[in-house]
Amino acid sequence: MNHPVPSSDRKIVLVTGASGGIGEATARHLAAAGHQVVLGARRLDRLDRLVTELTEAGRHAESAQLDVTDRDSVNAFVAGALERHGRVDVLVNNAGVMPLGLMEELRVDEWDQMIDVNLRGVLYGIAAVLPAMRERRFGHIINVASTAAHRVDPTGVVYCATKFAVRALSDGLRQETADVRVTVVSPGLTKTELTHSGGNPEQQNAVRAALEAVGVDASAIAQAIGYAIAQPADVNVNEVIVQGTAA
Repeated sequence: MNHPVPSSDRKIVLVTGASGGIGEATARHLAAAGHQVVLGARRLDRLDRLVTELTEAGRHAESAQLDVTDRDSVNAFVAGALERHGRVDVLVNNAGVMPLGLMEELRVDEWDQMIDVNLRGVLYGIAAVLPAMRERRFGHIINVASTAAHRVDPTGVVYCATKFAVRALSDGLRQETADVRVTVVSPGLTKTELTHSGGNPEQQNAVRAALEAVGVDASAIAQAIGYAIAQPADVNVNEVIVQGTAA
């Protein structure tokens, strides 16, 4: 159960990939806690339905179309929030894709897609919010990685590589500044739509079966994100790994 934060503690939180899965769950959790959520994704129709639902429940939510592979789109997403609210307190870099397949299948277009969304999209988000956060000497960047950032699995080699990179850049950014908190949240098998597009059909189906058997609900990851945000300004939750007990 959420206990709403006092209005003085309400944060302006930007969430990418918010139209489903972990992003949607995070939006619901943080909005219920009393934060102002600014939601971005390509599927604007789903975003609009979510925002309508949240606002009708008395939450603070708004949406904007966002393609994290397009630097101009990311810049506009952040600039719009800055213009409307005067600040960005938290960025949750959540958008991601995971088309699985063996390296020998040479799914090069899908490799490019994972690099563009999972890594370049995170970098674009950081670049868009960091100057204003550094100027205020306050901010929090939360990068959603994966347990695949801690090990390499066959069929997920490129996906793992992008998530290893997210952990590395997060650690480096954390060391560069004491003004901006940096957190990595690494979910294990989580019930989302991540396996619903691209990749080798046999491999994607196998992961979907595993998700049904041992995957956790996306709300568990949202709660971990909420925990990191709720810590005092002088406390940084460096990394959280969340997975099911049966995984």
